[in-house]
Amino acid sequence: MLLQSASALAGEHLPLSKTFIGQNKFHQMARKAVKEQWGRLPMGSRMVKVAKELEGLPYKSYTLEIDNHVESPSVNFSGMDCWTFFETCLAFCRMLETPKAQYTPHDLLRQIEWTRYRGGRCNGNYLDRIHYLAEWYTDNHKRGNIYDLTRRFPSQRMHNKCQEMTILWKSYRYLKHNPHLRRGMAEHEARLTKMPVYMVPKHKVASIENQLQNGDIIGIASKHNGGYCSHVGIVIKDAQGRARFMHASTTYKKVVIDSTISGYLYKFNKHAGILVARPR
Repeated sequence: MLLQSASALAGEHLPLSKTFIGQNKFHQMARKAVKEQWGRLPMGSRMVKVAKELEGLPYKSYTLEIDNHVESPSVNFSGMDCWTFFETCLAFCRMLETPKAQYTPHDLLRQIEWTRYRGGRCNGNYLDRIHYLAEWYTDNHKRGNIYDLTRRFPSQRMHNKCQEMTILWKSYRYLKHNPHLRRGMAEHEARLTKMPVYMVPKHKVASIENQLQNGDIIGIASKHNGGYCSHVGIVIKDAQGRARFMHASTTYKKVVIDSTISGYLYKFNKHAGILVARPR
């Protein structure tokens, strides 16, 4: 039923030439998925298939800032940041839930809309988009797109203050060109600051790694104010069964399969722990 709702949405408010970059890569992946019947795989295995097709793709920041005024679902297969990497993997996997002989960019954009926007709908307004990962977990869990598993593990409440986007508004194209949006963004941030958010603390992560599965979405919790999470990626189990962190990396400047989740956390002092979601 959720997928039927998603396929009925059509919040594309800008031309495809602007919202969908890298159609050749998309069609190549879609043909391979149809030929190899990825849609029949369990969701976790499907996430791995899609993610590995994106391995090595260049890191590119601000790929969601595609217009000065009009918000629209978008995809960029020529470069991804951490959010668009995990989001594209999930949307592509959800797209394959509906068997087709051939998929179109619009099929993927409908799934992007369904998970990227509050309540699953884009009305062309920048504030329709979920801008903070902690809210993305809450909204998509509520609508049945993921299981938020964080509190099933040893966890603690976070007390961060959301303020990054109103402080750094000059870095965001829509906020820079539409001053009236800044007040609305500040209101969202105030609401999210009061929202209960939990994380598995860094020192507990190694002990729960064996319970993580392929395709789990891992939010990296931050010690600092700005937002609850500073990064995101997915779990890829290696040949030894270790839970590796796959992400669009600013360090490597591309999509990589990195160290174990716990190993990655200890590379950076700013990392406080993780949030865990499992795609449905």
